[in-house]
Amino acid sequence: MTARATDRTRYDRATAHLDAPVAIVDLEAFDANADDLVRRAGGKPIRVASKSVRCRALLERVLAREGFAGVMSFTLAESLWLARSGFEDVLLAYPSADRAGYAELTADPKLAAAVTVLVDDPAQLDLVDAARDGGREVVRVCLELDTSLRILGGRVRVGARRSPLHSPAELADLARAVARRPGFEVVGVMAYEGHVAGVGDAVAGRPLRSRAVRLMQAAARRELAGRRAAAVRAVRAVVPGLEFVNGGGTGSVQQTAAEDAVAEIAAGSGLYVPRLFDNYTSFTGRPAALFAQPVVRRPGVGVVTVLGGGYPASGAAGADRLPVPYLPEGLRYDPQEGPGEVQTPLLGSPADDLLIGDKVWFRHAKAGELCERFDALHLVEGDAVTATVPTYRGEGHTFL
Repeated sequence: MTARATDRTRYDRATAHLDAPVAIVDLEAFDANADDLVRRAGGKPIRVASKSVRCRALLERVLAREGFAGVMSFTLAESLWLARSGFEDVLLAYPSADRAGYAELTADPKLAAAVTVLVDDPAQLDLVDAARDGGREVVRVCLELDTSLRILGGRVRVGARRSPLHSPAELADLARAVARRPGFEVVGVMAYEGHVAGVGDAVAGRPLRSRAVRLMQAAARRELAGRRAAAVRAVRAVVPGLEFVNGGGTGSVQQTAAEDAVAEIAAGSGLYVPRLFDNYTSFTGRPAALFAQPVVRRPGVGVVTVLGGGYPASGAAGADRLPVPYLPEGLRYDPQEGPGEVQTPLLGSPADDLLIGDKVWFRHAKAGELCERFDALHLVEGDAVTATVPTYRGEGHTFL
């Protein structure tokens, strides 16, 4: 029996009392992935990206482990909720236009001490001040450096369109603008190299593309290491007491951790290891988060139909954004239908061994987004569900 077949037996046994659709997290795999992230970080703390987890209980579980410190959140409302829930170090990784949230932040000393907001434009400071509504708390600010690789004189850009601040001088100029402004304090710098950390460099069946990605990423790492170090020096000249410099992501943990300028690493997807993180030469994780859909039809030989399953991930539309049938091994989508909103036909010889009511296990393309579809995660240890915990959705929150 293969390791995957063994996992299927465990998961089916653990959830035999539960009707599908159902979502699980294999705690042995989750903890092993956490240990691997810590090993790769080489002693630097890992800030957990909450958007890749979206479950308060699992955030608490990983933060209780040695090597993890702090949360990287994705909306201001989420940041405030986490801070009210007892999380003491929350870095909001994206600019916000949440006026009500800023009014709450600036009026509450506990929230203001726990939450750091991202800024890459003076207009964002204006929005905060306009929203204060009498709140006088000092707002902790993190500046974001654009990490994109620019070649051919800037005519070609590789990387996400995030911060407009590309040069060390631009970052330092904003640091000075914040330092001059009452009610704000620069405490950190963030630089997320998504084109390195979030792009697989070993795509199955595409050796030429994989080699091109590796060459691009090697060039991007060299360029960014020098520019990031210079940017941190420039900001420290303005703000000597800078508290943290955050960088990296699941796919680049060890490379980013090797940079002296970086004090902490961001990672989250590496805990669940969704399908987009199968294609890396730098690490191999264990799939920890899965969902099951029930077989509801047997239309013919070599085909079954499961209920629902059309859970595409964000990003540029493509086959790589779809969940994949995982267990039993050997199932595939009907190319004319794909995963559907209310039903999904699956083809392959394993279909003939499936009965009405059996579970088919899937892996989502991206971490965290699975939790937008389920109210609860059933935590599996061995062949038993040992706890059931709510997702953000299960606690009544859909922050985006």
